Amino acid sequence: MNEGVLIGGLAERLFDTLREQSFDGVGITRECYTDGETAALRLIEAEARRLGLEIAWDAGANLWATFPGSEPELPAVACGSHLDSVPQGGNFDGAAGVIAGLLAIAKLKEEGFRPRRSIRLLALRGEESAFYGQAYLGSLAMFGKLGAADLAATNVASGRTLGEAMASVGIDTARVERGEPLIDPKSLACWLELHIEQGPVLIARDMPAAIVTGIRGNLRHRAVQCLGEAGHSGAVPRWLRHDAFFATAELITRLDRHWRTLLERGRDLVLTSGIVGTDPAEHAMARIPGKLTFSLDIRSQSPETLEAFYDLFLSECEGIADERGVRFELGRRVDAAPGKMDEGLMTLMRAQLREMGQPDEPIPSGAGHDAAVFANAGVPAGMIFVRNANGSHNPREAMEMSDFHVGAEVLRRSLRELAA
Repeated sequence: MNEGVLIGGLAERLFDTLREQSFDGVGITRECYTDGETAALRLIEAEARRLGLEIAWDAGANLWATFPGSEPELPAVACGSHLDSVPQGGNFDGAAGVIAGLLAIAKLKEEGFRPRRSIRLLALRGEESAFYGQAYLGSLAMFGKLGAADLAATNVASGRTLGEAMASVGIDTARVERGEPLIDPKSLACWLELHIEQGPVLIARDMPAAIVTGIRGNLRHRAVQCLGEAGHSGAVPRWLRHDAFFATAELITRLDRHWRTLLERGRDLVLTSGIVGTDPAEHAMARIPGKLTFSLDIRSQSPETLEAFYDLFLSECEGIADERGVRFELGRRVDAAPGKMDEGLMTLMRAQLREMGQPDEPIPSGAGHDAAVFANAGVPAGMIFVRNANGSHNPREAMEMSDFHVGAEVLRRSLRELAA
């Protein structure tokens, strides 16, 4: 079949089909390790087969589509991203990187390019943390970085364990639990990942695309509990109260002050508590809350800053617990290491942008990406951001296709250079 026929409008067709498959009435939901995510992978598989690529599914149920090189024994040049989404998210988060990789390979084949190194497209599962409280599940499993505690994590909605969810799509969870790598990092020469920017920088700078310098790591607690003592709102005076809500509010306020101080000292840091609530079965207007649950997400490009701020958090928990007669139960801490992008890959991709007549102002990534896992596994990694309005993790993601094609062209040129 003529590849040129398949390439015309390929990206637009795939985005439209993904939207049709995954629309939940409000936004896009492709939960990891479910039929919805698998359907998205199967869609990419079908397109890759039509292009004549070699197809394989690894032991982590991730999809690989390979354009074989003339020296296939050499470490391959890899690209791609993830296909899962947050609940009621947008259609471009993750999927843009997979589709850009497929489009880049299709164009290289169409123009008659014969790579020396194989070029491999990877469609990953389970990058989002929304369902099990930890990000990068697919890539961490692939590099042997998950264990029993991770597999025991429960889905925030269904209560199903991660191990059960993985097994349901055919993953050998015994290998994952043992921390056995499912791929040899040395088999990959590098990893390139295109992704929508999930913040406002490229919009503000009026730039279609940019090269990423590094990815923030994070320290997280999914559900910290502040435990005090319930009581009648009118009958208990302040000095006898053990109010879980006021204690938590004071904690977050103190952390905000520390955050501002560190920013004034030039530290890279962001802090979020995105889930806060009393128990709906107990809370009432006339009841002093005896229990409050909240999440904590601390991010920085510096491991030292992450640990220093976490120490402040622990110290403030201890002080407020003493002062207000409450206690904090932290639960499991989940870490994701920062990822530094490879200098050589950044130089190469920035040169491609300039050759295309595009502005070149590299930026860091505040959001996490699988590229950080590759970088920390010893695989040189590089990232391309594409401009996207209205942020991400919401149905209003608004990537213009003209901007997407700028990023996809940077990816194509870079893959050609690296695989030659």
